[in-house]
Amino acid sequence: MAVMQRHIEHDKRRPLPLVIPMLFYHGSRSPYPWSLCWLDEFADPATARKVYNAAFPLVDVTVVPDDEIVQHRRVALLELIQKHIRQRDLMGLIDQLVLLLVTECANDSQITALLNYILLTGDEARFKEFISELTSRMPQQRERIMTIAERIHNDGWLLGRERGRKEGKVEGERSLLRLLLQNGADPEWIQRYTGLSAEQMQALEQPLPESKRDPWIEY
Repeated sequence: MAVMQRHIEHDKRRPLPLVIPMLFYHGSRSPYPWSLCWLDEFADPATARKVYNAAFPLVDVTVVPDDEIVQHRRVALLELIQKHIRQRDLMGLIDQLVLLLVTECANDSQITALLNYILLTGDEARFKEFISELTSRMPQQRERIMTIAERIHNDGWLLGRERGRKEGKVEGERSLLRLLLQNGADPEWIQRYTGLSAEQMQALEQPLPESKRDPWIEY
């Protein structure tokens, strides 16, 4: 696995090399008494063979209609983010976001992740336009949304972009990725999309020190 991973990190365009595993044994029992098939190490080897000898299950969010994603309730907002993450203008998601907020299917952490993403991929004017449109459509949630947006603003997200602080943008993007991972996003999908190394992905999966945690995000 490590050989294949190094190959992917070095040149993602080339097919995987065929790596032939070999076990060198010099234990006290002779001859080697255990199975040479790693699938036998599972509690249910027969099921393991069916799972790992077949094509892996695919959940292709890119072809799932937004209206269907909205029905996924607690994970709906994160699925929408992942589906439209390459889309510069997220104003088209307003209808779905309103529905998720009204039905209490999106928590503050998820809303924070979405607003951070909009801010990091746009500018202050676009951010304010999105907030204005969202709050005008659901005035009953205005205070909640504005509180989250204000915290983002005061914590230096906008200041970091205005001053061109690259490190601020990187930290913001990693906060979003960390939140996506914590809410069930596929690590392989994130690594493939971002180009992060295996070491960087491992760092994202580690809990943040208390001093670096955003106070309004649930960890």
